[in-house]
Amino acid sequence: MLLFSGVLFVCAGCGRSPDSGAAKAKFEIDKDFERGPLTVHVRADKSTITIAETLLLELEAAVEPGYKVQMPRIDKVLESFDMVDWDNPGDRLDENGNVVSTYQYRLEPLLSGTYPVPAFTFEFHDVNSPEEKKYELTTEPFDIEVTSLLADERAELKIEDIEGVVEIPKEPSFRWAWALGVIAVVAALGTWLWLRRRRVKELVRIFKPAHELAYERLRVLVKEDLVGAGRIKEFYERISDILRHYIEHRFSLRAPERTTEEFLYELASTNVLPESDKQNLAQFLQHCDLVKFAKHEPTSEQIQQAFDLVKAFIEKTKSAERKVDVTDMYVAEETTETGSA
Repeated sequence: MLLFSGVLFVCAGCGRSPDSGAAKAKFEIDKDFERGPLTVHVRADKSTITIAETLLLELEAAVEPGYKVQMPRIDKVLESFDMVDWDNPGDRLDENGNVVSTYQYRLEPLLSGTYPVPAFTFEFHDVNSPEEKKYELTTEPFDIEVTSLLADERAELKIEDIEGVVEIPKEPSFRWAWALGVIAVVAALGTWLWLRRRRVKELVRIFKPAHELAYERLRVLVKEDLVGAGRIKEFYERISDILRHYIEHRFSLRAPERTTEEFLYELASTNVLPESDKQNLAQFLQHCDLVKFAKHEPTSEQIQQAFDLVKAFIEKTKSAERKVDVTDMYVAEETTETGSA
């Protein structure tokens, strides 16, 4: 009976809930859709824009713990609009404990007219049985009207009659000025194209699996040899930070910003890890706190065990699907290398 009820819960048809007051304040269009554990919002800040304005399109998905959602692509939207920027603030937890993913796109119209924002399909499945059937939630399309800048003044436009022929007095030749003007225009156009190409290039985001990023940080930690230099407290601060950020990236738990007690309390209420792993994490973090705050001096064996525990935990829980946006990190490294050169 419970299994039958669960299937009905997940397979229920798409529903719609009332728009929230906060969303209405920012978005003129706010449509929400529900299916089982997934709630989706499709928002646009305006329903009518001019050819000179941009449109803010927001896709937000809130899924219950134990489920994972795949955000849709917006390729069809780009048939009528040009994407000038996009942003993903990262996953967060709402007041009901659901994992909320938000993507915002700043779109620029290509021509005036009425253009559709198509239906989007969100896929989701139970993380505890990824081989099971994947479910879909499909939204409804809506139109965006793009008006010309001359929409109101077009009816008042009037072409005046041609006046009589007037003899134009000869003026001195300014060919050199025209040549400089042409050169300036060409240079300005080239600069604009270069900046536009560079802006498009910056929109390409770089993603890495959470475990690969954690392994890179562990390799850097080993290379620095803080233990050999006697900086034991700093070593524990760094390895604890590596593990906490990996947990945040891998399981969407806010480990870095919380105390050990707060994190362990939240971890105990989730089912993302078995009890044995929860106990190991609790012992590791409490051991780190003793070194960092109680001036505990660990033995060489304890230091090696701490490092091995972090490495083994990452290896056991790694997933190629959980990726981290590392674009800013790479940009910072390129800027540093350029400055050094």
